[in-house]
Amino acid sequence: MAVGLFSLLVLSLATPAWAQDAQNGQDSGAFVVLSGPADVPRGAQVGDLVVFHGSSTVDGTVNGSLTAFDAPVTISGRVTGDVVVFRGRVELASGANVSGDVISQNDPIVASGATIGGTTSRVQTHVNWAGFGWASALAWWLAVSFSTLLVGLALLWLTGRAATRIEDTGRTRIGPSIGWGLLAFFGLPVIAILALVTIVGIPLGLGLLAALALIYALGYTATAWIIGRRILGTRTAWVLAFLLGWGILRVLALIPAVGGLIWFVAVVFGLGALTVTIWRARSTSPTGTAAA
Repeated sequence: MAVGLFSLLVLSLATPAWAQDAQNGQDSGAFVVLSGPADVPRGAQVGDLVVFHGSSTVDGTVNGSLTAFDAPVTISGRVTGDVVVFRGRVELASGANVSGDVISQNDPIVASGATIGGTTSRVQTHVNWAGFGWASALAWWLAVSFSTLLVGLALLWLTGRAATRIEDTGRTRIGPSIGWGLLAFFGLPVIAILALVTIVGIPLGLGLLAALALIYALGYTATAWIIGRRILGTRTAWVLAFLLGWGILRVLALIPAVGGLIWFVAVVFGLGALTVTIWRARSTSPTGTAAA
């Protein structure tokens, strides 16, 4: 995946060379646009065309497929492959020729004289999980359970005795934990999306988006640790305390509708407890501790 993202960045920075080849009528190969217009002028030829955010007007020829994630697409030239638009208007002017299928969020606007060699269909914007049956739901539950178990054990093993501070924060700093947890839960994705807007911040945005699953898992397992320690007390081994809290949360996850809410609450509270614990540890100076 990292190689693919790097390739997209390299291709997106090659706009001047692509534009020059397009004006000369040469096929410049595949082209990717992260943000901005991706226009193919009349007489120009390109390979596969991918637009993440912006717009695309094809008056020339796309020797391949045209894929747009968030961009309106207008075609008066020719596309030899499929046209797939996840979000945005698709308009085929008179004389447009699409050899493959046209797949879009809404029905395309097809003028008289435009031809489509394949079929037109709608983008499936939601997954029908019910169609997978109970086996897929169980497989997902097992995957989440196994991953959170490993993350939780690693977290407590690495923190060692400092794990008691997490439990203490969850017991004595409930309000701040909830507040900071909500800020982290909703703030981190917003920061990642804002970073993607600028070229300089793209690596940060992609890295943060990729790390969100692990960050949320840390919050979830922190809450499991707090629950288990509160029930069994401090005299019980930390492994048993964590397994008890983790088991309670995973059993609650099996309840329809309630399971998602429990996950959200556990992630928010755990992220807040971790944030407050780190802040308290950094704000406690060695001099103040020795004096006390």
